[in-house]
Amino acid sequence: MFCFPSLSRPHIGTNFADFDASKVTLAHRRRSHGASSRTVYAVAERPLDKKQRRREIMQSEKFNRRGFASTKEEAQGLMVGEFSSELLKALRESAYTLERDGLTVLLAKAYGFCWGVERAVALAFEARRQFADKRIWITNEIIHNPKVNTRLKEMGIFFVPEHVDERGMRHKDLSGIEPSDVVILPAFGATLDEMTYLDRLGCQIVDTTCPWVSKVWNALDKHQRARCTSIIHGKWNHEETIATASFAETYLIVKDLEEAEYVCNYILHGGDKEAFLNRFQNAMSAGFDPERDLNAVGIANQTTMMKNETAAIGKLFEKTMMRKFGPTELSKHFVAFNTICDATQERQDAMLELVEQDLDLILVVGGFNSSNTSHLVEIAHQRGIPVYHVDTAERIGPGNRIEYRDVHGQIQRAEYWLPKTGKHGGHVRLGVTSGASTPDRYVEECLDRIFLIHALAKSEVAV
Repeated sequence: MFCFPSLSRPHIGTNFADFDASKVTLAHRRRSHGASSRTVYAVAERPLDKKQRRREIMQSEKFNRRGFASTKEEAQGLMVGEFSSELLKALRESAYTLERDGLTVLLAKAYGFCWGVERAVALAFEARRQFADKRIWITNEIIHNPKVNTRLKEMGIFFVPEHVDERGMRHKDLSGIEPSDVVILPAFGATLDEMTYLDRLGCQIVDTTCPWVSKVWNALDKHQRARCTSIIHGKWNHEETIATASFAETYLIVKDLEEAEYVCNYILHGGDKEAFLNRFQNAMSAGFDPERDLNAVGIANQTTMMKNETAAIGKLFEKTMMRKFGPTELSKHFVAFNTICDATQERQDAMLELVEQDLDLILVVGGFNSSNTSHLVEIAHQRGIPVYHVDTAERIGPGNRIEYRDVHGQIQRAEYWLPKTGKHGGHVRLGVTSGASTPDRYVEECLDRIFLIHALAKSEVAV
């Protein structure tokens, strides 16, 4: 997964050569069926408690997750200046509805920047000002928004190089980081391997991990204490799920209800073990054995997944374990904790309300690699409403054109996508929402272009 260089002389391909062998042993375990190697730590005196190891790192004097008082006010001012929107403020103050020359815009009642994302970006801004004379890195995109990440690059923050191989596995190169550098951990979190390496290196760490992500990690610790395999509802190659899985001892990642049903059928009836291992080769812990490791399970999730699907997967595993072991033994074989993010849930609920508003079309603004944004698109698509997902305003125009990401993840282009009149002959009714990583200013930029397109279309009708 990662290139971890030697602490004494960074270069690609060396793994912690200068660690104190009396305290830490380093072992490589390779997954079966061609999966990539993982670096696993073991304290010589006792098995590594992953939660305790994380706590030890967080207690370091060079670890900060609270921000910096000396630069907080300046960073907040910059956030307001760069990301706020007077137009969206006006929309909120007018019952989330705005009418302009035959175009009615209806804004979802929960949309855009969530608290965890806003906190992450603010901490990055604070760090840039706190360590003005230091080189700063970030281990991933801070959030899934291209313009926000570009802004950080403009501020002189370096992004750790990464490439994705032919199987979709992520590989990072940390060799460029020096002990004197500052490293930002993004809102998605970082893996235990990354955190351990950076701690041993001795660099300053600024942790912007969303507290909801940390809550999921705490649930995994409870799974381990209950001797359960963690079933993680998520996308195995998503940054958050990669980080989350690193805090589990034994885990299996299922991306949707269909994969969960496949696993539950195997629990109840058995099946082709080789086929099972091949199907989940990138989505399971090293040495995973479905015949051994599915006798007790706990449920967790990537925080940006569809809440209803996560709940359905939890119920499915609960019923499956009850059928196999009986209701009196259920507590020994199944545990579940609520790890659904409030912000994700609120935005999905608001979208469900928005699609009931007799709309002609919906605009969703957010990063194309944003999981929570893609689920908002799915809700509109399921209701049969034309939906256009853009990551920046530059996707809209010139003319009545748009380049957008469809519900299947494909980039599409459309002409005359914005109608001149609504389906009932009156105002065009446009629903608008944005993902949790999208600042209000970027939604305003999109609406400005849409107002211009509509005005030009109206003038053509008048002529």
